[in-house]
Amino acid sequence: MLTKRVKTAVIKNAAIHDKDNGSASVQVALLSRKIEELTAHLKKNQKDFHSRRGLLQMVADRRSHLRYLEKNNKRQYSSIIKKLGLKK
Repeated sequence: MLTKRVKTAVIKNAAIHDKDNGSASVQVALLSRKIEELTAHLKKNQKDFHSRRGLLQMVADRRSHLRYLEKNNKRQYSSIIKKLGLKK
């Protein structure tokens, strides 16, 4: 689970404007951070199948947000891919 400080830092890094906290790019950044933390957890706890299911749901959700961005705003899509280090 992300702490409030980490979450605000991720939002500030991915936000388009000052009061942006729900755009697709911010959601992709938050999901990416949660995915990183959950992946580290699953490396230690290999039999935690409930968390594995949650991880797969987050990955699918991030993928759908990225598809939306790619279709509607190519510039924002490419910038968030570069910021997060994601590959297509």
